[in-house]
Amino acid sequence: MNIWGNKIIAIATCILLVSCEKEVTYVYDVNTVTVSAEGSNKPNVKTTAEFISIAYSDLLGKAISNAEQQQLNVAYNSFGDNKLIEDLIIKNLLQKPGAQIPSKASMLVDVDSFISNTYKKFYNRNPNAFEMYFMHKLITTNNTITPTLIYYAFMTSNEYRYY
Repeated sequence: MNIWGNKIIAIATCILLVSCEKEVTYVYDVNTVTVSAEGSNKPNVKTTAEFISIAYSDLLGKAISNAEQQQLNVAYNSFGDNKLIEDLIIKNLLQKPGAQIPSKASMLVDVDSFISNTYKKFYNRNPNAFEMYFMHKLITTNNTITPTLIYYAFMTSNEYRYY
């Protein structure tokens, strides 16, 4: 055989040796973990009437009158963008005389208590450790954060729309 024949046989032998390796499959036994966020197990969306009356009672501490409920229902249902009208309703209720919003000074006296009470008031649950840490850090490091701003954020969130 010539030199080219020997090289071709050597290359073919190398290819066969490399290609004949047994394929190894690794199987890792991993436990299945279900991950869910707090508040994500609320399956029911509040109706328009429920949303308005609950928001009113959460902020003013009393039941809404039929006339005011009807007026807000008409405004809510006649407008195409529900998120925008919810935003306007919440802003209106936050500025209403008699709205029960803690002062900034009382919020800063006991930040953890304010956070826990806010979660219970609007979400009907306790905050988890991360939520508590994040809100505490937000309130203590940012001078522009007010209870009204926090109430607004909670009441316009997706979780507040569910029960």
